[in-house]
Amino acid sequence: MYVPSAFREDDPDTLRAIIRNARLAQFVTATATGPIATPLPMFLDPDEGELGVLYGHLARPNPQWQESMLGEALAIFMGADAYVSAGWYPSKQVNHKVVPTWDYEAVQAFGPVEFFSDASRLLDVVTRLTDRHEAHQKTPWHVTDAPDSFIQGQLKGIVGLRLPITRLMGKRKMSQNRSAEDRAGVSRGLAESSDPLDRAVAGMIPLDGK
Repeated sequence: MYVPSAFREDDPDTLRAIIRNARLAQFVTATATGPIATPLPMFLDPDEGELGVLYGHLARPNPQWQESMLGEALAIFMGADAYVSAGWYPSKQVNHKVVPTWDYEAVQAFGPVEFFSDASRLLDVVTRLTDRHEAHQKTPWHVTDAPDSFIQGQLKGIVGLRLPITRLMGKRKMSQNRSAEDRAGVSRGLAESSDPLDRAVAGMIPLDGK
């Protein structure tokens, strides 16, 4: 990922927050026949290792876990994003030398990956994933709501993955490279959008330039 210095994000708490808030990750591995990517939910255990450990699971028929990997695996987490119209820049009125862009947050996590089939470890992963995503439901569903024999059968159809993070790359492109007037224009334009995600990004534009 290309990260200009103006958009580089190194704060561990910010990076972990982007990972936690991402609904879906892209799990990518390189093989002799080319890259393989699988979209899947993952969760971060920040208490394991120096940078934390990512967990998730793949469908057992998925060939990704069976292919020999080249180098480390990569997990990509996308945060908030929004299209930025060039028409929102007050500087457009000066010389019209402006173009549209896209503001966004992204974190890339690298590390060796371990695949496992142990039922107790798989149960722990699916339970933690389920509890995380059910937490905001009015009546949360729990893995223990289903018959144990049914759950054990379901576990046979998946393979767990554990990715100890060795390196993190973070990027928060929120118009930091524009003038204060242009940043204010972007924030106003996004705030007037009917899209709630655009309005959320509006509040992330650094009006003070930081």
